[in-house]
Amino acid sequence: MDKARIRNFSIIAHIDHGKSTLADRMLQLTGTISERDMHEQVLDDMELERERGVMIKASAVRMDYTASDGETYEMNLIDTPGHVDFSYEVSRALQACEGAVLVVDSTQGIEAQTLANLYMALEQDLEIVAVVNKTDLPAARPDEIAQEIEDLIGIDAADVLQVSAKTGRNVEQVLEAIVRHIPPPKGSVDVPARALIFDSHYDAYKGVIAYVRVFEGTIRRTDSLRMMATGVTADPVEIGVFSPGMKPVDSLTAGEVGYIATGLKTVRECRVGDTVTLAQGGAEAPLPGYKQAKPMVFAGFYPSDNDDYDDLRDALEKLQLNDASLVYEPETSLALNFGFRVGFLGLFHMDIVQERLEREYDLDLVATSPSVEYQVVLHNGEILTIHSPSELPDESTIAEIREPWMTIEIFTPEEFIGPIMDLVTSKRGEYLSMEYLDAKRVQLKYKIPLAELIVDFYDRLKSATRGYASLDYHFDEYRAEKLVKLDVLVNKTPVDALALIVHEDEAFHKGQRLVSKLKRLIPRQLYEVPIQAAVGKRVVSRANVKALRKDVLAKCYGGDVTRKKKLLEKQKKGKKRLKMIGNVEVPQEAFMAVLRLDDDDD
Repeated sequence: MDKARIRNFSIIAHIDHGKSTLADRMLQLTGTISERDMHEQVLDDMELERERGVMIKASAVRMDYTASDGETYEMNLIDTPGHVDFSYEVSRALQACEGAVLVVDSTQGIEAQTLANLYMALEQDLEIVAVVNKTDLPAARPDEIAQEIEDLIGIDAADVLQVSAKTGRNVEQVLEAIVRHIPPPKGSVDVPARALIFDSHYDAYKGVIAYVRVFEGTIRRTDSLRMMATGVTADPVEIGVFSPGMKPVDSLTAGEVGYIATGLKTVRECRVGDTVTLAQGGAEAPLPGYKQAKPMVFAGFYPSDNDDYDDLRDALEKLQLNDASLVYEPETSLALNFGFRVGFLGLFHMDIVQERLEREYDLDLVATSPSVEYQVVLHNGEILTIHSPSELPDESTIAEIREPWMTIEIFTPEEFIGPIMDLVTSKRGEYLSMEYLDAKRVQLKYKIPLAELIVDFYDRLKSATRGYASLDYHFDEYRAEKLVKLDVLVNKTPVDALALIVHEDEAFHKGQRLVSKLKRLIPRQLYEVPIQAAVGKRVVSRANVKALRKDVLAKCYGGDVTRKKKLLEKQKKGKKRLKMIGNVEVPQEAFMAVLRLDDDDD
């Protein structure tokens, strides 16, 4: 195909603004998929993606469209994940395009995720085609939203397309606008090949399949290839394009989007953002922007039945084949026995991984509350990176503890500014700025510790704003704070999975709330169970779970009071002996109580 007739584009939208439905209509209009094979959300092939209405993996599809000028154009839609946790994958997918279709829901307007991805697209200098979707709904405000887009990025409100992806109204205008406004790809065919990997997945028969956009040169099936960041070489099993299924071709040239079945055994050898070139006579410099995906949130995953430990390890191995950003290492806990400390891109990523492990691999898991990566500076100048409170070294050796801080942007109707400010302040947030987007909508910017953000911030934000606020966040810096380790002791035994790293000023209140919550959740035993929260050697809070008592006096009727005392004393001795050898089972709800410390029911 002549490069002048190729269009590579992405669709940018907030969750549930109709991105997948618009992609479905485009596939139907271009005849890429037959009516018989058509179903909702064609590109969301994971069951979880359909349920949650959010794309988790990027995908690509090639469509052939005959425009009003009579020419046939090759259109490559590179669909991106919709959640903030996957922003690096989004940035790579956008780099593979020359333009983007901005989709905004006509009932909700511009939201945080839309804006975050739009700014990313503008940084990459992409051409934007603006679309207002869901104009068939009674609550639609297409003209208002078009004006909002004009105020934001300067596209004339009259040029904003008003469509209904559900009914198919005006979708053809979107395809025409892509042909007219989005430029064809640049890049010479006569230089050594360079292709960007914007996603990959593992196939049991063909190894790792890399989704690529070729920027320069030609890649043929017979070429030996090299990944420039990892230095791994591979002889392709197959090269092809997505239409929307995999269709083998002999070669991919500059400007085209397709896949390379590498035959490699793990996704780690073929990372998102890496550059593919020829093993012999390849390019010297890789394409810019590659970085390794870095986990931000860590949690312990333990099988509820210890016999399932090997099954959990196998399941994590298989998941990692498809998800290079997932990292894990074995760990043991006094309370939960053997398990794994798993690293995730964010809380949503953790939620997805846990659900996939339980659904696809039929595992029953106990997950500890999530923690973040801290930097510990020792008195001797050494810097340690720790992922859980149990890894903290002795208090006397620590000079300072640094925690990750994030910059967050919250979009909200102006009536909720007060509750949001109260919430962020209670989470140690620092105010940066406030901007009015229009007469009623406000953008608030704050800095906040990641540890406060991952616990229950999003749920409380949605509650405080009746679901109207939307949130976007990105990493800012590591900052030294007065942090201490809060230990929890059940029956005088430390439960490492319940330990927290908290700010010194909040240790007492958090300890109190956690102890009173655990008192309700830990089942009563035949003996009294003390629950304590301690910072170092100092106990900051204590509560007792009362003992279950058998009525030993039932058979004692009449007689002297000393008979009763004797029976009660005998029971007391038995309980004392039980307590010494007793083992208190801590339920899963207790580990998740850490996530709900700020609930009002305390």
